[in-house]
Amino acid sequence: MQNKKNVTLLIIVAALGYFVDIYDLIVFNVVKKQSLQELGFTGDALKANEIFLFNLQMTGMLLGGLLWGIMGDKKGRVSVLFGSIFLYSLANILNAFVTDINQYAIMRFIAGIGLAGELGAGITLVAENMPKEKRGYGTMIIVTFGALGAVVAGMVGKTFGWQTTYIVGGGLGLTLLLMRAGAYESGMYQNLLHNSEIKRGNFFSLFKKWSLFLKYLACILIGLPIWFAIGVLINLSDRFALAHGLIEKIDIADSVMYAYLGLSVGDLASGLLSQYLKSRKKVIFVYLVLSVSLMFVYLFNTNVSVEYYKYMCFGIGFGTGYWALFVTIASEQFGTNIRSTVTNTVPNFVRGAVVPITLSFSSLSKTMGPINAAMWVGLCCLALAFLATLYIKDSFSKDLNYFEID
Repeated sequence: MQNKKNVTLLIIVAALGYFVDIYDLIVFNVVKKQSLQELGFTGDALKANEIFLFNLQMTGMLLGGLLWGIMGDKKGRVSVLFGSIFLYSLANILNAFVTDINQYAIMRFIAGIGLAGELGAGITLVAENMPKEKRGYGTMIIVTFGALGAVVAGMVGKTFGWQTTYIVGGGLGLTLLLMRAGAYESGMYQNLLHNSEIKRGNFFSLFKKWSLFLKYLACILIGLPIWFAIGVLINLSDRFALAHGLIEKIDIADSVMYAYLGLSVGDLASGLLSQYLKSRKKVIFVYLVLSVSLMFVYLFNTNVSVEYYKYMCFGIGFGTGYWALFVTIASEQFGTNIRSTVTNTVPNFVRGAVVPITLSFSSLSKTMGPINAAMWVGLCCLALAFLATLYIKDSFSKDLNYFEID
């Protein structure tokens, strides 16, 4: 009974942590235009700095995913929960007081590093502490509730100024630290500590065996369509509206809010369907087909309005609502001594992949326009995800109490 209460508390703490994490991750996309305008940017310079700052934040997440992942295997999962949230909360508070683009860039990079640790540590802890047949419920709750952080970020951003929106996010994170006192390491990790001969958090071990490397790469590729949708279709929805001839202005904060509301519902549905079918892969395939269908409707339906974009952003979010399954799959594919490293780096490498994705989109847009550019970049991401899902083994109810030996 006590263990059940501990697991429940762990899920609640991880879900709240991811809620704040998503708030602080998305807050830039909500307030970017207002904040950059107040710093004196307009026109093409504003658009260029939007992409520059967003890519810098994602680059920070690439580095942070590696740092926090290795730390989680070497020092413990709980230490990552504390360290990551403190760093990104502090960075977001300081972000409210920037006065030029260089300060803004530094804060987004530091925030990106901090944001990289929350999800992986929470998913790893829950996956290792819950029964193997039910851990999908735990990860589903974390991501479903956590995705609502973007909805709150959108609401706060529309109600208050950009400085206040950043301060609220940082304040929520620092408040959450008080709840982390009850977090504890998993029995699997404690067992790992008693095996001193087993190497922990050796990132390069993933590249020593061809089979491990391909499995690791496949885990990353599965998530590409999610961040293509967020980084291009949602974050740049105002550009697609303009290309469709819509005169009314699209509010990016609304696009983000509706997309993440759809993502939350989609993750709930995919998690429940996975438990019902007792399969992760089958559900991923369903969502990939749904994603490509919605992408074509979104890009090529010219009978559009502001309300249409809200509905489509919700639909795009729902169609890519397999983030919980994607991260759970990564956690289940590898042994305890490298699990934190994988579970932290995989989602953050996918988030970091938004840099080449957006750069490819921007480059192709110059010659073929935003609609066709988004279609070809999206199809590439979806094809890679489909092939990667075919490659991996279904890990539903897999026993996770094992080590990866060099």
